[in-house]
Amino acid sequence: MELKIDLNKEYALCLEGGGAKGAYQIGAWHALREVGMKINAVAGTSVGALNAALICMGDLERAEDIWSHISHSRVMEVEQEKADLLFSQEGTLLDWIHAVLKYTVEGGADITPLKELIADFIDEEKIKTGNIAFFLHTFCRTDKKELDVDVRELEDGLLPDYLLASAYLPVFKQEKLHGKSYMDPGMFNNVPLDSLIKRGYQDIILLRIFGLGRYKPVEIPEGVHISSIQPRVNLGNMLNFNSRQSVKNLRTGYFDAKRYLYGLAGKMYYIDESEKECDYVKRLININIEVMQYVNEAYAPKQEGSVYRIYFEHTLGVIAETLKLKAYDYKDLYLFMVEQAARLCKLPRYHIYKIEEMITAIKERWEQKDIAPAFLAVLLNQLPVGEVNQESVTESRNQ
Repeated sequence: MELKIDLNKEYALCLEGGGAKGAYQIGAWHALREVGMKINAVAGTSVGALNAALICMGDLERAEDIWSHISHSRVMEVEQEKADLLFSQEGTLLDWIHAVLKYTVEGGADITPLKELIADFIDEEKIKTGNIAFFLHTFCRTDKKELDVDVRELEDGLLPDYLLASAYLPVFKQEKLHGKSYMDPGMFNNVPLDSLIKRGYQDIILLRIFGLGRYKPVEIPEGVHISSIQPRVNLGNMLNFNSRQSVKNLRTGYFDAKRYLYGLAGKMYYIDESEKECDYVKRLININIEVMQYVNEAYAPKQEGSVYRIYFEHTLGVIAETLKLKAYDYKDLYLFMVEQAARLCKLPRYHIYKIEEMITAIKERWEQKDIAPAFLAVLLNQLPVGEVNQESVTESRNQ
């Protein structure tokens, strides 16, 4: 695979807040580090600040170990009944907010475990003397103002307190630090891009996890390049500090960063391909005439004209509509057909595939099935052996 980024440049990372979703950012860092990307600065809010500290320390193994073994008991002391209420994936966002407000009124969760976790893993001297600048965001409730802290300018011994100040979620028991009260700054600025922009960094990568909070509008100066690594799947409840979910998020972050680094195709899968649209037109047209007639009858049975004309003017459009694909070209259509077939036959998602590898795997798995979507005939260039089910794709997408 060929890298799509310039490793001669230095990059700044902007880490969004999002509680338990933060494992994703460490997974992405793993992929960036793996290719030797030079990182000269990190800015973080809430869990993004905690992850930024780990990145500054350069200890990937420790960072992955922390997230792989995370649990709510390592973050807060809370009764299991209340934990279940807060961590439940059921109900609406409004239900969750009501639960958070109710718990906050009752005093909030004791975060002594989080304090101990921070004290255990933070090496303040290593962070301050390292090669990566670290900018931390929090909000001072006492002074009613947002703070953008250059960690290197903090007095010795204060970094653990400021990391805690940045991570004060609404459900946490509020305690004063050095006479002042702080809170998670997410409602004011959950993506601290401005922290890097104002300090002159030009190549910035956002590690998004879509936590609850505000993406503060920032004017992008000329010459500044912003790119983003972000999930296309649900990372779970931001308060569900669960090791199983975190391990999954680590893996998702790693592969999504690979997508960015190598320009991988695919909406759900990770596909290494370098063909142009004309190559995919050839893939679509170089099928047996019997197969083309079959898919025409399946998707455009009332159209009249030559087989090829019906196929290109009607059938392919109906297939795209069936797959709910909009604003597409022939390359998009072909790749999405491959992905939908891969999903229906439960091809493992976390793997970097070549197109032919995917089609071979799909063929092997579909040969064991009795029902197939009609468009599969185009990919495999053969008539279906079993029964055709036109609804299978739509049903799968809605699951």
